[in-house]
Amino acid sequence: MAKTPQPDCGAAFRPFADDATAQTIGGLTIENGTCRIALYGSLDLTRDAAGLRRALVLQAAITAIVAALAAEPLPDALSETKQAVETVKNPFA
Repeated sequence: MAKTPQPDCGAAFRPFADDATAQTIGGLTIENGTCRIALYGSLDLTRDAAGLRRALVLQAAITAIVAALAAEPLPDALSETKQAVETVKNPFA
């Protein structure tokens, strides 16, 4: 029986730890944030060893996100407060 390849996640992805880190799996980006995590792009999970590796990395990231969410009490929804926009005079005019 073939050995299941272990995901190579590089540095551990810590969900909700900061607003700067991102993890890329193929063409899919998982962008960290302290209040939300954004997933965008495209990922092909092919029926080969490379596809299995990408699927395992994706699974590890999603599992970490779910564990972080389940570890603390959560509100029903985040408040979507928008910051006021301040108009300033053009300094180059």
